[in-house]
Amino acid sequence: MNVFRRRVAELNGRSATTASAGTLTIGGSAAAAASVQTRGAGAAVSTAATGSVAGPPAVAGAAGSPGTHRAVPAEDAVLQGATDDAPMVATENLRPFYGNHEVLKGVSLALPGRSLTALIGPSGCGKTTFLRTLNRMNDHIPAFRAEGKVMVGGHDIYAPHVDPVLLRRRVGMVFQRPNPFPLSILANVTWGLRGHGLSRTEQRERAEESLIKAGLWDEVKDRLRDPALALSGGQQQRLCIARALAVRPDVLLMDEPTSALDPRASAAIEALMAELKKELTVVLVSHNMHQAARVSDGCAFFLHGEVVEYGPTKQIFENPRDERTSAYVSGRLA
Repeated sequence: MNVFRRRVAELNGRSATTASAGTLTIGGSAAAAASVQTRGAGAAVSTAATGSVAGPPAVAGAAGSPGTHRAVPAEDAVLQGATDDAPMVATENLRPFYGNHEVLKGVSLALPGRSLTALIGPSGCGKTTFLRTLNRMNDHIPAFRAEGKVMVGGHDIYAPHVDPVLLRRRVGMVFQRPNPFPLSILANVTWGLRGHGLSRTEQRERAEESLIKAGLWDEVKDRLRDPALALSGGQQQRLCIARALAVRPDVLLMDEPTSALDPRASAAIEALMAELKKELTVVLVSHNMHQAARVSDGCAFFLHGEVVEYGPTKQIFENPRDERTSAYVSGRLA
């Protein structure tokens, strides 16, 4: 066991399991969920016209089978229901609109658990809209609406009883540019733990665990009270990842997390992604084809409001089935 895993195991062993007052239960009958018109977003796949679902790609060596996700303590077990036969994240016939403009043309897409799926394609093709659907970030846009389903852990996250704030603890997000709060390094990481019923000692241990996972602990352990805004750009982005990890999510969304970083900082984030996908379902938007090929297990190519092709990364980059995919990954289609 390496130092990273040993230290996290020690912290987990010390942490007491504490029931949370803010537990979110995502459930409800399938019939009720089917009748919900969502306010999220989606993306189209080539199978959408037939109503079929594009299943998760067969990923050689991926940790866990499709739909399998890690066991979590009682206070964090809010995305119950995924099974070995179901994907961790799935969308069904999603058609998002901004006003009267239909952004995407209906998507049925299934993403496996404990893996990293990259969303690639030119700017404006709907990748980020799709990503923001998965934790209802588009709810904040007044003119936005969509029809269809988004399923996480086997349940419709747009069902009426689902609290979006609690949902976002389970489906975390890291944005294109680092967005630390104007607080201390420690306060940034523990911010999301408020209301979880954890003592200060437990919050501190959870923060240390998250900073270790984010590869930042050794760089900041002696200055946790320093302002987070004093960190470098790469450190700030890892701090934001640690903040998302502190609430122990099941899914982590990453919207071009290295686009504003230098090559060294980008390499650190990529190494972190490789570790995170062993425990989480990670969904990455990237315009960097080399990065997508390096870090992802599966890949979906978006173009003109549709997902043209979805499959194992090796196939998408080395033997794509669609000529448009081949043109894009080879640089012939911008």
